[in-house]
Amino acid sequence: MGTKSTKNTKNKNKAVFRFVEISFSILIVLVVFIGVFKTSTYCYEFGYRIFTEKAVDEYPGDDVQVLINEGDSAFDIGKILEEKGLVKDSNLYVAQYYLSAYVDKLLPGTYTLNTSMTAKEMMDVMSTPVEDAEVENE
Repeated sequence: MGTKSTKNTKNKNKAVFRFVEISFSILIVLVVFIGVFKTSTYCYEFGYRIFTEKAVDEYPGDDVQVLINEGDSAFDIGKILEEKGLVKDSNLYVAQYYLSAYVDKLLPGTYTLNTSMTAKEMMDVMSTPVEDAEVENE
């Protein structure tokens, strides 16, 4: 009788172990699926926003002075614009910059930008020499 009871216990233990093993495998697959889904959703939304991001404010917005120094990188400029409230996300600005026609065309200087401007409009202003921008404003 002892061996039959031991066999039943071993079979039950094997069944429980198999159940746990299968459950753990399913859990791993679900975690991977959710991670891929979340990452894909974030990437799609970020990519969509690169080309469709609106200005922070509606017209007329607020004028903000921005100083761009010689040697400031796109990351530096993005941080400045985010800190000044001109863009919502500096990383998005950097992606927009590198996908624009303004790469390596932004010039150092002090610019008056507006919260109702899009990133492209800001890049257009910052790629215009300061002297020309002042003449246009007069």
